Amino acid sequence: MLKTALQPRWIAGLLFALAISTVFVLLSEWQFSAAESEGPPPAEDTEVVRPLTEVFTPGVPLYGTQADQMVTFTGSFQPEDQVLIGNRLLDGEEGYWVVTSFDVDGAPQDASIPVVRGWTEDPGNAGTAPDGDVTITGRLLPPEAPIAGPVPDGTIAALSSAELGNIWDEPLYSAFVTAHETLVDGVPAESGLETVTVAPQPQETTINWLNIFYAVEWVVFAGFAVFLWWRLLADSYQRSLEEDEYEDDDEFEDDDEYADGQGEGTGPTTSEVKK
Repeated sequence: MLKTALQPRWIAGLLFALAISTVFVLLSEWQFSAAESEGPPPAEDTEVVRPLTEVFTPGVPLYGTQADQMVTFTGSFQPEDQVLIGNRLLDGEEGYWVVTSFDVDGAPQDASIPVVRGWTEDPGNAGTAPDGDVTITGRLLPPEAPIAGPVPDGTIAALSSAELGNIWDEPLYSAFVTAHETLVDGVPAESGLETVTVAPQPQETTINWLNIFYAVEWVVFAGFAVFLWWRLLADSYQRSLEEDEYEDDDEFEDDDEYADGQGEGTGPTTSEVKK
């Protein structure tokens, strides 16, 4: 079988099978790496307060490596651009988030960002955003998906930047900030609202078992490519053995026929014996 395997066509076939297997192994490695989803950034990074304009840019989606970051920025509220987000819980009580548009100093495209000023159980106590030079320190979070359905006037079902951009008719960051601290001209502001404090996300790594299944499949395919080459080689070798055996049988039959012919040609005939 080794002699058959060393034939040029089978060496070429082996190289091709190994190349295919290599591709399958690389695909398997990619699936294995995709199966493990990284958790949120560590708290020692996200809890360091950074300027918003250095962390995130308007007009682009908020990536997981940017979310949960504590940020600070200055500017001014737009009191006329304010909505309530219903069905928000605080200490087990249902109420509303009070969200107001905030003009960020130095933001590209003069973009604004929705700021959760606080929580209230009674929508009538939402109040208005403070005037003056305001500094916000809070947590940067990704926007929520819009939710269809009827809602009371002045409220929306989800904190969606796209929906708020249409309501307020202005460019917005694709994110929002929950205000942990609000300073007006350097002095803490009193809003009468409960602070919405968002803690850093727990660190955990999730496993996508579907990707694991695909990775195992690619490993099986890689092994099958080499097995298929070996199977074809074995079949070819077996056929060559059968052909050699058939040729040996033909030669043996030819030798027998030749021997029989020689015997008939040299022996005495019946007439010769009678004479």
